[in-house]
Amino acid sequence: MLRQLYELARQLLSLTQDLQQTRAEIKELRQETKEIRQELRELAAAVQRLAYETRRVGENEMHEREKMALRLENELLRFERRLLPRDPDSNQTAR
Repeated sequence: MLRQLYELARQLLSLTQDLQQTRAEIKELRQETKEIRQELRELAAAVQRLAYETRRVGENEMHEREKMALRLENELLRFERRLLPRDPDSNQTAR
């Protein structure tokens, strides 16, 4: 009977230690989860910033291409004007 009581007390002590260890591990895991969530939020924010910057770069490049096309068109028009004859009679007939 004493032996059974001793065994039960030993099991109770062992289970109590296991429970304390499990609670400590749960606490650590919760802290790790909290840190991972924070890192994930920061990563998501960084991805959003990169997506925004990528869009901005694309828009800027598109505007630069448009400006270059307009500059080229202006230069071509200036060049065409220089090729037109300067004869006043031909200006009147052209109109």
